[in-house]
Amino acid sequence: MPGLRGLIRRPWAMVSSKVMGTLTRVSTSAPLAALTFDDGPHPVYTPKVVDLLERYGALGTFFMVGEAARRSPQIVARVAGGGHVVAGHSWNHPSFPLISRRERRQQIRACAQVLTPHGTRLFRPPYGHQNFATRVDLLRMGFQVVAWSVHAADWRERDPGKMATDLIEQITPGSIVLLHDAIFRPTLPDRTLDRSAMLEALERVLDRFSGRLRFVTVPELCRAGRPHWDNWYGVPPRGFMSEMTGSPDEYGYASDVLAGGS
Repeated sequence: MPGLRGLIRRPWAMVSSKVMGTLTRVSTSAPLAALTFDDGPHPVYTPKVVDLLERYGALGTFFMVGEAARRSPQIVARVAGGGHVVAGHSWNHPSFPLISRRERRQQIRACAQVLTPHGTRLFRPPYGHQNFATRVDLLRMGFQVVAWSVHAADWRERDPGKMATDLIEQITPGSIVLLHDAIFRPTLPDRTLDRSAMLEALERVLDRFSGRLRFVTVPELCRAGRPHWDNWYGVPPRGFMSEMTGSPDEYGYASDVLAGGS
């Protein structure tokens, strides 16, 4: 499958990236970066993430799934009350290019409604999947799409030491880091849904950068430098998730398309 840069050689690539672009990172001389967390809130792991961030004086941006947020409104409130940013990640995590426009808009509205009054106008499409049509929908509805520039594939079973090393080697000032405080895929193996390895890796990262780099919310990071609005289009082939779950009807991350982000 071609990489993202190969996929943008289409007519819409000429549209101003400042209007249609997706935020992937920020150019800044300040020692700042942003930690983002997808697929929550989770009744066990999200509070642990918040506790860990608070221990190190860090802030995060949490892209929440509406269906999960409806089950745990007190956790949504706690995240927002701690100074973290709450943002949308759809209602129940479908791949946006693979559903109708009407359903996409319903997904966006339902998620925003359940996050009220804590939600912001930031949005991350499930799996990072989007095409021109889905990007237009979010633009017209007043949302800014946020992707990432750093990840350690924490949605797969990984050794926390290896995950921490991957993150430490990639994170620089202006990075937007993708992590998961939950995995909103009921068909995935239990070992993948367990966020303990991610939490251990996150603590190692926070400890390593303590006193050297401060982790802030995405909006704060954007205020500290020049945001990069990149053309971010690409969808993995149908059946990709069968590699991970054995279910041919699921869709998921295509590491060769989405790795790195920009």
